[in-house]
Amino acid sequence: MSLFIKKPLAQLMEQAADTSKGLKRTLGPLNLIALGIGAIIGAGLFVRTAAAAGDAAGPGVVVSYIIAGIGCAFAGLCYAEFASMIPIAGSAYAYAYVTMGEFLAWIIGWALILEYALAAATVSIGWSEYLNSLLGGRIPYEWCHSPWEHSLATGAQGIMNVPAVFILIVLTLILIKGTQESATVNSVIVVIKVSIVLILIAVGWGFINPENYVPFTIPDQTGHEAWNRHGWGGVLGGASIVFFAFIGFDAVSTAAQEAKNPKRDMPIGILGSLVICTILFVLFSHVLTGVANWQEFKVAGKEASVVYAINTYMHGYGWLGTLVTVAILAGFSSVILVMLMGQSRVFYSMSKDGLVPKVFSELHPKFRTPFKSNMILFLFVSLFAAFVPGNVAGDLTSFGTLFAFVLVCAGIWVMRISNPTAVRPFKTPLVPLVPILGILICSSLIFSLDYVTQLSAFAWLVVGLFVYFLYSKKNSVLRKGGN
Repeated sequence: MSLFIKKPLAQLMEQAADTSKGLKRTLGPLNLIALGIGAIIGAGLFVRTAAAAGDAAGPGVVVSYIIAGIGCAFAGLCYAEFASMIPIAGSAYAYAYVTMGEFLAWIIGWALILEYALAAATVSIGWSEYLNSLLGGRIPYEWCHSPWEHSLATGAQGIMNVPAVFILIVLTLILIKGTQESATVNSVIVVIKVSIVLILIAVGWGFINPENYVPFTIPDQTGHEAWNRHGWGGVLGGASIVFFAFIGFDAVSTAAQEAKNPKRDMPIGILGSLVICTILFVLFSHVLTGVANWQEFKVAGKEASVVYAINTYMHGYGWLGTLVTVAILAGFSSVILVMLMGQSRVFYSMSKDGLVPKVFSELHPKFRTPFKSNMILFLFVSLFAAFVPGNVAGDLTSFGTLFAFVLVCAGIWVMRISNPTAVRPFKTPLVPLVPILGILICSSLIFSLDYVTQLSAFAWLVVGLFVYFLYSKKNSVLRKGGN
């Protein structure tokens, strides 16, 4: 039987319509927008902005956000069409199964582990950094850093990131309790952190030093720097780094099977959260690189860049630095919550198809949440959070996200050709132009990632191939003639 056997669209729609035994439909359009904002505004904004400015783009990180946002807009339009057509858990994995077949669906599902699971790990590491900042550095270096890190100031060697594991435990328990409860907690946090971001932009605008924008891009001072670490190449490289900030909007699509009216509400949730956050990202990065010089973010302000900029240059607003730290901790929590939920829903869908063990689709008898999947996912994510540096996990997350976006854009094009009569409550405009542009931009950002990240992602995909041929292909429900 072909590797590219496709799941019939009718079968998937039948599965989505079965609400008696599946996930509970409790989410409305505002819940979905809040879910997207909750996932988007977090580590990408508060940590990766400074990293992209200091390591690649300089003040040009503003343009990096615009480039990444445009790429996401093309992908978001494609996601919106799929999510309205196929209101089922699984996101890009489920879409690929219908359009490009089981093998590519498996590959994208495997790549989504990089996106959601490693995103949760990366953000939990950022959460740990800001908690230590709030506590005045009272947590010993050894117990809030990975074994691969050491302090330049004291020479201390990291052992394990305990705070990162702690927040993962708390949020996993909330997820097991229920989707509506998780969405309510997320919505409250979203209101808090968006308010703080707006205050910071408004207050920080008055402390901008125009000299910090000159030069606008990082000059090549050695003649041997990588093309994606200076000049306009650095701006593109910066876009691949800050792309991590946008991963939240596609996590909305994993909740399609829990939306009350997915055909109407999914496009609203996906595109609404993307538009709101892109505007905030551009304004925030402009203020941050205007208040503090990009060169300082290479060392001094890298781990807690926003608080560093406030305390150093915005005199009289120390209270805002403390408030921002509290808001960031809450914001990071909502990102982790949505990422963990997204990954468990992808596993749920893959498990129902027989491609991963049944334990991932077992629902709690009372809460109707995939509680065993949540617990297993916690163990997996906590290993990365405790023992892997945040920048490594973050770059791998970007790869998984971009790869998923490429296949979703391609899938819309394929679906328009193979199934032109399918009901599409939301239609992506200008097909095939929009999908092609999405593929080109996202592919260019993949190639802008450093080669170590690319090799690591390739190795991860190779491992996935072994899992597919040794387990998933043999246990596929579709291949067995099941429903």
